[in-house]
Amino acid sequence: MKDSPNVRISDQHVETFSRDSVVFLKNMFSAEWVELLKTGVSRNLAEPGERIRLWDRSDEWKYTLYDSDNWCRIDEYRKFVFDSSTKEIAAKLLNTSKVNFFYEAIFVRSDGVQFRTPWHQDEPYWSVEGFDTVSIWMPLMDVEKRSALSFVPGSHRWNKKFRQQDFGELNPDNQKDVNKAVFDSSWEPMPDIDSDREKYNVVSWEMAAGDCVAFNGRIIHGGSGQLTSGKELQVFNTQWLGNDVKVNFKSYGMDPDHTDKMRHYGMNSGDAVDGSVYPEFNIL
Repeated sequence: MKDSPNVRISDQHVETFSRDSVVFLKNMFSAEWVELLKTGVSRNLAEPGERIRLWDRSDEWKYTLYDSDNWCRIDEYRKFVFDSSTKEIAAKLLNTSKVNFFYEAIFVRSDGVQFRTPWHQDEPYWSVEGFDTVSIWMPLMDVEKRSALSFVPGSHRWNKKFRQQDFGELNPDNQKDVNKAVFDSSWEPMPDIDSDREKYNVVSWEMAAGDCVAFNGRIIHGGSGQLTSGKELQVFNTQWLGNDVKVNFKSYGMDPDHTDKMRHYGMNSGDAVDGSVYPEFNIL
């Protein structure tokens, strides 16, 4: 199985990612990869993982679903992680020859669902901490601009961690109100991005299946969640870790929480991520 012939990460892509912490990558993956991942998502929906989050936001049983860290049991996910060019894309954008695969996640929204993902940063939810991270968000079907993720370019360099947002049932049952939890005093409330999107230079893109957006774990982003009637959404997202990332357990708000998994394999806060647990790839 081959990647799209247009898989090329240019110096301009790298510069844009470094400056803005987000870059749109057109036609990165072939139709074969898209169909393989669709098959994997169908398997995932039929056999959900332990981390599944499913919630209903309407009386018509329209839902949003999230599941993650199933690559060990879903062959299609594993093949994509190990055999596609995703790891090379991550390494190039992070300007490194070594990356660790952290986990994958799927986002599925049923026809016409209107659930809106709050503005947030990813890293505060993770069991790791570091500047050199990249997520590769890949829709498996065409996505209108208003339904795709939106980003605040450059917000990864604000040197601020904002309080986690309430994702409803997306968070574990005993942490539904994580945005109201007691955080370190340096953690600020999320600014009101929607009150002045022009001020924050909010960007998003109309996307086709096989396109992707790569972004840093510290960038502020959110999803409009406004699907047109007759439109559904399936997204496959992979998270990659670079050289400076260390294990960082928190007492609140982690989702997906890898604490037990990491401790089981002997990792503690401050340690480098174990490449035997989170596959390490050396890119020549």
